[in-house]
Amino acid sequence: MKKVITTLLSIAALNSNMVTADTLDDVVDRGTLRCGVVLDFPPMGYRDANNEPAGFDVDYCHDLAKSLEVDVKIMPLTWSERLPVIVTGRADVVFGSTSDSLARARTVGFSIPYAIFYSQGVVNASSNIKTLEDIRGKRVASALGTLPEQEWLKIAKQWGEENLYQSYQSENEVFLAVAQGKADIGITSNTTIKPITQQYTNLDAGPRMPWVADYTSVIGKRQDVTWLNYLNLFVTHQVRSGRYQELWGKYIGGDSPSLRVPGVMY
Repeated sequence: MKKVITTLLSIAALNSNMVTADTLDDVVDRGTLRCGVVLDFPPMGYRDANNEPAGFDVDYCHDLAKSLEVDVKIMPLTWSERLPVIVTGRADVVFGSTSDSLARARTVGFSIPYAIFYSQGVVNASSNIKTLEDIRGKRVASALGTLPEQEWLKIAKQWGEENLYQSYQSENEVFLAVAQGKADIGITSNTTIKPITQQYTNLDAGPRMPWVADYTSVIGKRQDVTWLNYLNLFVTHQVRSGRYQELWGKYIGGDSPSLRVPGVMY
């Protein structure tokens, strides 16, 4: 029995020495936070006049790095790259306005919501689209893998108009397609409408989409509970310090929406 106990203790000691650092430790030890952002989704993420990353999500990357006392590396992503860069370990975290769907939660881990949006159309000024019903028979576009695409395809199927839907790799391609008349309406976030209609003179704000508000979260590795807990606390501190309202006012305008879900603990 004594030999068995000695062997078990030796195995336990060996295992304790083999424990690998989690993302929180990795980031601190490396001295750099690898932060993914979608840079064609203004004002959340875009490139400024000097072609430098800017926007709400970019500032959140800098704020998170500051809280960790490390440098930050901004990683430009497309919508479809948000989950793979986490799964493959190429990024430590993604601020990419990622909807916290249960399907995605089987692949990556989600923080508590850090921003809330609703979906809205941006229309070609000549399209005469004012309401949801006006979209019948019109060509609809949105970015690949986004909530607007997933939700609109449900409506398109009901209407028998799936053939009128166009999917693009980026939001910029969606807006360009609408501006060039290749699509009649592009579905995006309400936060994007103002900068896009200012950029394109022939684009107007369109109708709000009928599905529920889009709760978006910071994403990290699904298995890394310590890192996800830190991200939750970071989001909480952004709100408590007033930084969330400061950046919302700077990039979107007005009062920041409450991040609480009615009837839910967070």
